[in-house]
Amino acid sequence: MSRALGVCAGCVRSGFADVRPRLEAAHAEERAEFGLPAQPPRSRGGIRCTLCGNECVIGEGERGFCGLRSARAGRLVHLAGTPSRGLLHWYRDPLPTNCVADWVCEGQEHRGCHNLAVFYCSCTADCLFCQNWHFRKVSPTEAGTMSADELAAVADARTFCVCYFGGDPASQMPHALATSKQLARRGVRVCWETAGTMHPKLLDRAVRYSLETGGCIKFDLKAFDEELHRALAGISNRRTLENFARAAERSAERRGAPLVVASTLLVPEYVDADQVGRIAGFIASIDPEIPYSLLAFAPNFYMSDLPFTSARQAREAEAAARAAGLVNVRIGNRHLLGLA
Repeated sequence: MSRALGVCAGCVRSGFADVRPRLEAAHAEERAEFGLPAQPPRSRGGIRCTLCGNECVIGEGERGFCGLRSARAGRLVHLAGTPSRGLLHWYRDPLPTNCVADWVCEGQEHRGCHNLAVFYCSCTADCLFCQNWHFRKVSPTEAGTMSADELAAVADARTFCVCYFGGDPASQMPHALATSKQLARRGVRVCWETAGTMHPKLLDRAVRYSLETGGCIKFDLKAFDEELHRALAGISNRRTLENFARAAERSAERRGAPLVVASTLLVPEYVDADQVGRIAGFIASIDPEIPYSLLAFAPNFYMSDLPFTSARQAREAEAAARAAGLVNVRIGNRHLLGLA
């Protein structure tokens, strides 16, 4: 088990009520380092934010779980994530690139073009194994921001696609959608890499842009059991699963390149073949042809004491996914796999 959690996966699944205080303390300790609330606030008399599934109720002077919303003088204040203020980094990623969906994406055939990679410096989850945790050091009040107009303007004739990731675009959807509106008009494919916690109506708009432009939505399904998801990511996965099904049900509206792609990070000792099989069964119940990428884990952040994903764990997970009924399964990041 990871020292940061101090609890193994078996105890999380079989005795969650008993170990929950220990798990919540682990997340609280990590988030305090970055000045973020330990849990989504539920202040009496506060203002509810409905932009994601956490639905924070923010009291005067408090910050929401993502760190981008606060309450002042009885109103909700957006520190970033609006069309005029995006907290992000961007760069041009030459095609072909190491996208989660690269093996089913048409972009791999467009050498000489690039992906406009948009890294949003905020998140609606709190993964103790986060591979990109450094964004937590970016302050929404001190760092520079970029409007949707400014971001859209950096696209040029060689911009084949845009991909919003991070962090997670779910925490800054108004900004991403405003940017997408402009890029879609210019023929840029719109893609998303997300845990899918945004409000369903915001997801619908994201799906529309991807459908119209030939892009895709890559859902990061971290775990199937809610207790394990809370242990690893600090929040429930109910909205994630609901939104995945909501988006996947629209896949039939387009032939050819898939609209929805799923991925799972194979965290050693926690996300095993059994957990992958449950996730795969859920996906297959919607559409067995949805592509599913199993990603190798690299030790990082608060779970840096865990080993790399072993080749054996990856093979077992792949077999479990196929046994659950999926026909499009791939092991990604093979260069990170251990030898065992």
